[in-house]
Amino acid sequence: MAELRCEQISASYGERAVLRGVDLVVPDGTLTAILGASGSGKTTLLRVVIGFIAQDHGTITVGRTVVAEAGQTHLPPERRSLGYVAQEGALYPHLRIVDVLELVGLDASYASRRPDQLSGGEQRRVALARALAPAPPLVLLDEPFSGLDAALRAETREAVLHALAAQGTTAVLVTHDQAEALSMGREVGVLRAGRLIQTASPETLYRAPADLDVARFVGEAVVLPGHASEGVVSCAFGELPLLNREIEGRVETMIRPEQIHVRRAGPEPSEPPSRGHRTIATAIARTFYGPDTVVRLELAGVQAPLSARTLGHDAPEPGEQVELTVAGEVMAYPAAATVDEPTTPEPEALPSERAGQR
Repeated sequence: MAELRCEQISASYGERAVLRGVDLVVPDGTLTAILGASGSGKTTLLRVVIGFIAQDHGTITVGRTVVAEAGQTHLPPERRSLGYVAQEGALYPHLRIVDVLELVGLDASYASRRPDQLSGGEQRRVALARALAPAPPLVLLDEPFSGLDAALRAETREAVLHALAAQGTTAVLVTHDQAEALSMGREVGVLRAGRLIQTASPETLYRAPADLDVARFVGEAVVLPGHASEGVVSCAFGELPLLNREIEGRVETMIRPEQIHVRRAGPEPSEPPSRGHRTIATAIARTFYGPDTVVRLELAGVQAPLSARTLGHDAPEPGEQVELTVAGEVMAYPAAATVDEPTTPEPEALPSERAGQR
């Protein structure tokens, strides 16, 4: 198949900038998921890669072929020979593929069915089969599982991954679903306001997000003020080891809810607490999700309630006191400056600079 390389891709609709200097490399035979909120530029990125619209700046290379270079080269979509699966599937009664239906978990009988005789999941699989039929070097998937119920969504995802792996196809999936991106992508990129903020393995993205906005977007995050020094952060949970050991000073500490272990409080800690610190909180609410339960907790000295995930059968009752410990390393980010903090004034502009500003 082929590697996809996007270098400094910018695109706009009229005066509205949509993509701003996007750099993306998708290795040969792998799937990269692009995660972003509505309006972040996800679909525009796919449309630029496939050639539906031309970028304002940058270069796109598929394999060894430059398919688009702003101001110089723009191969039309039919000459790029890329596969594309749109959000709605876009099936037509006269277009059916038999050979690749089995790849996506459908037998040959589906070749004679009309689109209106297919379920939502079957339509998505047939759309993928059609995209894979010409054995394209690259397949682009634009939220192909949207609108499916949870069970069918998971089943269809597995069929898609199997089909792509069977042909060794390079793929880009765009989605706003965090679980979908983390479970499908060998790498996941976060697109925010037209900029690719971070691209990393799913584990790295989740455990070590580039900033707090990414942390909050890719899962839930408990954020507490703290002070970092020598690879340790001091916060309401005592002293916790840091993943990003290089950070120092006032910080915002990011902890995932499942890292917070909840136990009913007793006269003595149920196990050795972190760095000699024992944290007691009060359960104020809980939400049952089946295998686990999200418990809302009130912690002395912390303004807003925080959340922890615990086993569904062992969640404390509201009003019950609990003991909290934090498992594993956490992330910390520089604390925002406040108006009370001293700041270094910007140097006054030289006379020649002031003249140039007028």
